[in-house]
Amino acid sequence: MTAAPFPTALAPVKRVSLLRRFLRRPMGVIALFLFLIVVFLAVFAPLLAKFDPNHVDFNLVYARPGNGHVLGGDSAGRDLYSRLLYGAKTTLWGALITCVAGLVIGVPAGVSAGYFGGTLDRILTWISDALQSVPAMIVLLVVAAGSGQSFPVLMIALGVFLAPGYYRISRARAMSVRREPYIDAARVSGMTNARILRTHMMRAVYPPLVVQTALTAGIAIGMQAGLQFLGIGSASTPSWGQMMNDGFRNILSYPILLLWPSIILGVTVAALALMGSTLADLISVRAEQPTPRLRAKARQWMATPPAASDLPAREPSGMHAHQIENCALRVDNLRVGYATKAGLKEVVRGVSLDAAPGEVLGIVGESGSGKTQTSFAVLDLLPSGGTAVADGIWIGGKEVSRLSAKDRTALLGREIAYVPQEPLSNLDPCYTVERQLVEPLRRVHGMSKADARKRAREVLVRVGITDPDRVLRSYPHQISGGMAQRVLIAGAVSGRPSLLIADEPTTALDVTVQAEVLELLRELQREYGMALMIVTHNFGVVADICDRVVVMKDGRIVETGAVERIFRSPEDPYTAELISASLDDADGRHELDEAWAANGSSAAEGRSAAHAAGEDGAR
Repeated sequence: MTAAPFPTALAPVKRVSLLRRFLRRPMGVIALFLFLIVVFLAVFAPLLAKFDPNHVDFNLVYARPGNGHVLGGDSAGRDLYSRLLYGAKTTLWGALITCVAGLVIGVPAGVSAGYFGGTLDRILTWISDALQSVPAMIVLLVVAAGSGQSFPVLMIALGVFLAPGYYRISRARAMSVRREPYIDAARVSGMTNARILRTHMMRAVYPPLVVQTALTAGIAIGMQAGLQFLGIGSASTPSWGQMMNDGFRNILSYPILLLWPSIILGVTVAALALMGSTLADLISVRAEQPTPRLRAKARQWMATPPAASDLPAREPSGMHAHQIENCALRVDNLRVGYATKAGLKEVVRGVSLDAAPGEVLGIVGESGSGKTQTSFAVLDLLPSGGTAVADGIWIGGKEVSRLSAKDRTALLGREIAYVPQEPLSNLDPCYTVERQLVEPLRRVHGMSKADARKRAREVLVRVGITDPDRVLRSYPHQISGGMAQRVLIAGAVSGRPSLLIADEPTTALDVTVQAEVLELLRELQREYGMALMIVTHNFGVVADICDRVVVMKDGRIVETGAVERIFRSPEDPYTAELISASLDDADGRHELDEAWAANGSSAAEGRSAAHAAGEDGAR
């Protein structure tokens, strides 16, 4: 019995734009609203201001609000409200010049340094560091004196000093994507470096630049006001900095002059900072990540009662017809789905399987068949956005599908363990092998450091490492791929789990090491009485180590049964295709027949010994 697919009328999931996600953040909306008010005042200053900001009327000297003057007059008899509006125009124009200068200088330099590296990277990074070490305010004062206090020149110079912020972000992003496969594919296709920089690299750099621009604008406004406060700039151009200077000089006689420019300056800078912070939070989360509401809908859709299916039922046998409490693993009607732009995609559809203590179960299928997603659902390691439901999942007789996330996590390393593929990618290069083996034993099993190290050394010896002390001291890059796989296996079995899941454990290894690793897994499974679940696309691995096999296609089980029966007489055409793709019909099958004839009785004895070991351990 398998679950029905998701409803065909399911509406597509629309991609939520950055603006719409931004508008869902209250603080971001408030900040954007305040900033837009300032922009509105700056753009429509000529229409909103009733007076010339530079017109002097001696009757307005320190005048109180009234007679058409909303905020009164300043110390020179000029209308405060008009000067505030025109000051907004000056301030935003200066911030725009600064940001454009920083973008034009910093982004191309950062992308080029990150992409090409080498000498260019060292030179540009040295220049960036030098700019950051120079006191910008002093240099800007010199530039102001040399340019005749030209406002555009001063803002461009400020942009040069703020360009290192853009440079470092662009460089870091370029370095993170330059080794991506699609960049290599672009090179192989004949695209020039200039074209790759314009298309692929600039697109990768874009998101964090939005955040940096918001923050840079706030810094530019603050520094611009500081320069104007010091008297830098044209006296005929209204600015908030000049108004603050006027207010500071008259703070004792008329302090309200300092109040208005300080408020609008503080609100503008705070709004830009909040906008930048909100954008940073949004951009750090992938746009494709489903919302909580969408995940709730996914669970609701997946809870739809399953329909009957004409797929073959699980093959019963005396060895596997255990009660649930005696199963190392039992999964009933598992379904896994992901939210995508096209709708909800179901990748595992009503999978049911079980594994007895001491049994080796193989899950085989081509890429995309759902075998790895099935194991991730059992391990509770589905990626973000994945949703899994099942009638029940039992591990070691415990129904884990009804447990809390905390309780399920507590089973990892104790009842269930995992051996991933690509061993060197799954070991942290920053820590020694000893640290990575000892830490879980101390945290999960509460062992002392000495006992944990002793256990780690013992399991390394058990997995065939002849120099365990050297390996414990080594970092992952100092050991071979085969040895790294043995380290991962040692870490998995060190907690004596009742179920071990191995996902493509031999994919990244050469043929000789593959055989050694499979033999090791078989020996450990028999010795510890574990159930072993091998996830693979290779029927040769299944024939070499498994007792029973589950064949998956498109998220469903198409056939299951004893390995020998499946190889000799597969019932489903897909199974026959997989076998033919993995083994030569003549030589491969002949070798299998000889292996089964030689090892059939020993395999049965091994399972009996495993059962006995498990019972002794329980007693």
